[in-house]
Amino acid sequence: MAGRRDALLHREKTQSVIGSRIVGAVVVGVLLGCVFAFLSPHGLFSSSDSRTFRTLRNRISNSQMVSSNCDSLEQVNALKSDVLLAKEKNSELKKEVRSLMEKLRQAEQGKGHAQEQVVVLGEKHKVGPFGTVKGLRTNPTVIPDESVNPRLAKILEEVAIYKEIIVVLANANVKEMLAVWFTNIKRVGIPNHLVVALDDTIEELCKSNDVPVYRRDPDEGVDSIAKKGDNHAVSGLKFRILREFLQLGYSVLLSDVDIVYLQNPFDHLYRDSDVESMSDGHNNMTAYGFNDVFDDPKMGWARYAHTMRIWVYNSGFFYIRPTLPSIELLDRVATRLSQEPNSWDQAVFNEELFFPSHPGYDGLHAAKRTMDMFLFMNSKVLFKTVRKDDRLKKLKPVIVHLNYHPDKFARMKAVVDFYVNGKQDALDHFPDGSE
Repeated sequence: MAGRRDALLHREKTQSVIGSRIVGAVVVGVLLGCVFAFLSPHGLFSSSDSRTFRTLRNRISNSQMVSSNCDSLEQVNALKSDVLLAKEKNSELKKEVRSLMEKLRQAEQGKGHAQEQVVVLGEKHKVGPFGTVKGLRTNPTVIPDESVNPRLAKILEEVAIYKEIIVVLANANVKEMLAVWFTNIKRVGIPNHLVVALDDTIEELCKSNDVPVYRRDPDEGVDSIAKKGDNHAVSGLKFRILREFLQLGYSVLLSDVDIVYLQNPFDHLYRDSDVESMSDGHNNMTAYGFNDVFDDPKMGWARYAHTMRIWVYNSGFFYIRPTLPSIELLDRVATRLSQEPNSWDQAVFNEELFFPSHPGYDGLHAAKRTMDMFLFMNSKVLFKTVRKDDRLKKLKPVIVHLNYHPDKFARMKAVVDFYVNGKQDALDHFPDGSE
């Protein structure tokens, strides 16, 4: 019992000490509160301090917004810059693709003709074994000069394929034939063609039919012939107009309007010469050349003289590459036609292309190739030979040129009926010639 009493007394003593300590702490807290109340009657944090805090907070918030807006503008500008760079790179890649496609096309011309450009002018070559030597046939192309005609250069960049394009000149006199011309070109699927409009009528016709068209800048010396001249006069203009196409670095397949397209001609070119032309010849001898023996009985033993003959190239359908000899040919022909008003452009074209150098005259050093007469067919071959031969009638030419006959429009429609619409008698009622 005594032990239990001592424990109770010790616990009461401990509680008393704790209670006194709590009371002391309370008294000290009250005294400190009074001191702070006396020294800071407006409280520990004043209203001015609150405004200062709010101002600082607003400034921080605004600076964050400005910073955010600046970051957004910078991001937009950066994106715009990236888009412009991407467009430039895309344009460069397109040019590289075109260049690579052109090189690939040239590399794939495995048809037995020269496939390489001139390596270096003046470079010496070692002669190979007998029978293996081949001369360089293909002249290098000129350096394009877009300053010659920037507007035409822009059109050609959009229309041409692999730097190649079909070009036709036309005025209102040939409106009906031109309609047949571009209708069949579209049907075959040849996008790289261009009409050089010589008057308003042709320009409007092409635009209304979604045909690529180019109207030359006004030129009084040319326009008077273009608007009023007949077919021969207009044909003479093409040599002057073609020069700009070559200077811009484009190969041109020049076409008259009296031509019906049945296949894509670009699939059947060799491209190994400066000029590749269809022939006015009507068989292998006349189209590709032959040895013609001339007989002069008065010469006795030497009465027979051998001559080399070939029928002329047709100046209404030929492929010409942008080389120096090609441009020289155009200059020569255009000059002679301007100085000899009664001359025929086709005759002058062939004379300048074939006549060799001789005393008082420097011949043109241009490579040339004759096109296959059954693929690039003139109307004499068609009406005198092909339509009468059951085997030849089954062949489908690339083009048919109605160059030998005056009733061009009627025969053009008949050619379409025969080869496109399958009317086997469409050509029968026409005479062989123009009688």
